[in-house]
Amino acid sequence: MTQVTHDVLIIGSGAAGLTAALALAETKKVLVLAKGDLRSGSTAWAQGGIAAVLDAGDTFENHVRDTMVAGAGLNRRETVEFVIERAPAAIARLVALGVPFNAEGADLHLTREGGHSHRRIVHVDDATGWAVQAALLKAAEEHPNVTLLPGRACIDLITGRHGEKFSGDGRVWGAYALDEATGRVERHIARATVLASGGAGRVYLFSTAPRGATGDGIAMAWRAGARVSNMEMMQFHPTCLYNLEVKNFLITEAVRGEGGRLFNPVTGQRYMEQYDPERMELAPRDIVARANDDQIKRYGLDYVHLDISHQPPEFVRGHFPTIHEKLLGLGIDMTKDPIPVVPAQHYTCGGVLVDLDARTDLPGLWAAGECTESGLHGANRLASNSLLECFVFGEAAAKDILAHWDGLSAPPPIREWDESRVTDSDEEVVIKQTWTEIRRFMWNYVGIVRTTKRLERAAHRIALLRREVDDYYGAFRVTTDLIELRNLIEAADLIVQSALKRHESRGLHFTLDYPETDAVARDTVLVP
Repeated sequence: MTQVTHDVLIIGSGAAGLTAALALAETKKVLVLAKGDLRSGSTAWAQGGIAAVLDAGDTFENHVRDTMVAGAGLNRRETVEFVIERAPAAIARLVALGVPFNAEGADLHLTREGGHSHRRIVHVDDATGWAVQAALLKAAEEHPNVTLLPGRACIDLITGRHGEKFSGDGRVWGAYALDEATGRVERHIARATVLASGGAGRVYLFSTAPRGATGDGIAMAWRAGARVSNMEMMQFHPTCLYNLEVKNFLITEAVRGEGGRLFNPVTGQRYMEQYDPERMELAPRDIVARANDDQIKRYGLDYVHLDISHQPPEFVRGHFPTIHEKLLGLGIDMTKDPIPVVPAQHYTCGGVLVDLDARTDLPGLWAAGECTESGLHGANRLASNSLLECFVFGEAAAKDILAHWDGLSAPPPIREWDESRVTDSDEEVVIKQTWTEIRRFMWNYVGIVRTTKRLERAAHRIALLRREVDDYYGAFRVTTDLIELRNLIEAADLIVQSALKRHESRGLHFTLDYPETDAVARDTVLVP
């Protein structure tokens, strides 16, 4: 079969991937792969907004300080400054693409969220991610140098060991991916590859992440030889809607930013004063999530109440039209009624280690967005810094690839995917059962509050299940479910091993065995 080579392969069609694609496409041919639908990633789910210093009363230093405070000092200051200083330009590019941000007269409307000292969140009502995704996708679809391929589940990165002549140098030449419609595995070969595949939220039982957030990029990069960092820093959003019919519906941070209050539904008490009397509901997410978790466990509750009904009805409907309409359909009028909420996994703060050029350890591989650990978020992501990171590092990856293009050699001959020793599975139930088991023990043992004993139990379960999954993977043809399960096991293992290495409580990692915070903040770096 003829070997088709692309200039650049991008894995992921969200904010990071499409930003990189559009920046590269002026001079290069770009292929973008998406698992499932082009809109099925996390970007479209982002309700809140994008943090950027646009108000004269605010400063970059304020935004840097808020980010470092939320990140419990584990952030790399150089990265924080790099991202925040590029925020206004990122917003200007999005405006030029036609993103219809809310405005106040001639200026963009700025809202405030937990952990921010100033109003600096630009937004499109309460559906910012959807509007951003739509604008980026429209621009990509209209660009002659961008090819978008949905329905492609990536299996592994192609490295020198997949060449017809074996090489152990770790150089990345693209990826093998399953065509979900035909069941065939394709080679997608490129001179440069960008990972923009999102986080690993679905490793947990309760998560606001989309179905496909199974840590694919992190797991593939790890198997190929890249270091990962701070995987124990898993962010739990304090306020996910509690509803047995509608799972994973997020109640944005901005509801608390605009005056929403948390109450215990049994005692009727507003309780955040017990946990953070100065910031109350505007405390960073880790503090609010632990407070909600503590109330639920201490009083045997199913949920707590988030109430913004003291604000005028027109204010609530005007600021949160999407949430208001969704809740009305479930019989909750948020202009009159409290919203039942629970904490849920929300964001993967750790990931593949990258520098300010979005470079990974592996030659030929760049990465951007939630699959990375850039140093921006530290031990806890500040609200609305995530989309911003996607735009800045998507752009950084593109710039670095273009700057070093002449030094990127053409790919060698790559072997086709070998299916000669596998058959179709007759045991699909194994995948479903193992997936459910992972998510349940990760929630119970590696959740908001941890202990060494619980982590060791999780590690033991992972070791047993990994053997089963490896045997299954070696015997049967790949499916999307099997690819995701293999990556979930890898992601779960990286989270647990990272958590066992951190002998302190910092930010999102809270362990009863080491409740104090060390004087010096250190990254947890795992080396393959």
